[in-house]
Amino acid sequence: MSLQNDLTQKVIEAAKQLYQVDLPTVEFQPTRKDFEGDITVVVFPMLRHIKGNPVQIGTKIGEYLVANVDEVLKCNVVQGFLNIVIDNNYYLNFFNGIFDEADFGYVKSQSDDAVMVEYSSPNTNKPLHLGHIRNNLLGYSVAEILKASGKKVYKTQIINDRGIHICKSMLAWQKFGEGETPESSGLKGDHLVGKYYVAFDKAYKEQIAELIEAGTPKEKAEKEAPILLEAQDMLRKWEAGDDEVVSLWKKMNGWVYEGFDITYKNLGVDFDTLYYESDTYLLGRDVVKDGLERGVFFKKQDGSVWIDLTEDGLDEKIVLRSDGTAVYMTQDIGTAIQRVTDHPDINGMVYTVGNEQDYHFKVLFLILKKLGYSWAEQLYHLSYGMVDLPSGKMKSREGTVVDADDLIQNMEDTAQSISQELGKLDGYSEEEKKQLYRTIGLGALKYY
Repeated sequence: MSLQNDLTQKVIEAAKQLYQVDLPTVEFQPTRKDFEGDITVVVFPMLRHIKGNPVQIGTKIGEYLVANVDEVLKCNVVQGFLNIVIDNNYYLNFFNGIFDEADFGYVKSQSDDAVMVEYSSPNTNKPLHLGHIRNNLLGYSVAEILKASGKKVYKTQIINDRGIHICKSMLAWQKFGEGETPESSGLKGDHLVGKYYVAFDKAYKEQIAELIEAGTPKEKAEKEAPILLEAQDMLRKWEAGDDEVVSLWKKMNGWVYEGFDITYKNLGVDFDTLYYESDTYLLGRDVVKDGLERGVFFKKQDGSVWIDLTEDGLDEKIVLRSDGTAVYMTQDIGTAIQRVTDHPDINGMVYTVGNEQDYHFKVLFLILKKLGYSWAEQLYHLSYGMVDLPSGKMKSREGTVVDADDLIQNMEDTAQSISQELGKLDGYSEEEKKQLYRTIGLGALKYY
């Protein structure tokens, strides 16, 4: 029986003994933060059955609970609210009782249908930041909750490891890096690559300013800055499989992955399977062609392929450009289908992505339904508000981000400072203290 059920019976018992009244129900609510207490009995509904002053009624019932319920340490009454303070021993006994139950809170039987939960999905041109921390903790928590409820869960991410942004970091390292490596610099690999993403943006802006000063219109200068043209050329070489460019891409991405792994470990999250955009960006085109033949999509005069969702309250959406190249929607269609091909027991997916992509996922899910996939009925966008700084939106290319590693370390340092100030760690070894600081710091980061 739960503590609230026990308290309910004791409050009813108190009303019977003190006022000779049978209360049909007892109303509880969490105690307000500005009052002392753990749980609150609302006295006002009792006035239908007990005549008198609510403060006096609450006081008498509170005194009865303190005298007759071991778990109740003390009570206080604020107007018609009886605030109950639970003895710490109740919590200690409860936690000690479940300490050795590794499967406490888990449903024992597992569903045959699996759910895939996607989260993190970073770019490989920069380290993880505060926004990634929020995304990871939300996605990982949902995955673990689903697992505890008896679902089979695949935790995944799609790593955005290709594109012009990746080439910007690569080009800047070629130009300015002088062979710098994580080992020679002492930097985590993701931090080193992110450093050159910022360096590219700085050089790009300087070149734009020089072109404008020479008389080039701003819009043209932004498109014709030499360093941008070089990055675009590098992307074309990557797509053509140029050995030198692909080798550099593998090396720098390898640095980033090593850095990511450290951050994920420190954050306490993990993944069961990984997808890479370099493997998936061509997926979906055959699906679109098949859908075109079945009338799900239509082709415009310029050869581009679209889907008309106006009858569903949305609009027309392009799925293939006129030159036959894919857009992000095409890739996401193909990736979703590939995931079910890889894991046939999947009967639902959760996408942990910020709310700026709400419309994208409405369209994606609707397209998959129209293509006839039954599991598309079980797709869910776990949407959440974006993380902004007081100065505005975080921008990695400008270096205006709250770094994930720095934030984790800052939380541990804060936990250490407060713990040392309180002076309650006598008898702990240095290793035990370090582990405690990490546990408290990460707990505050995850749950506060």
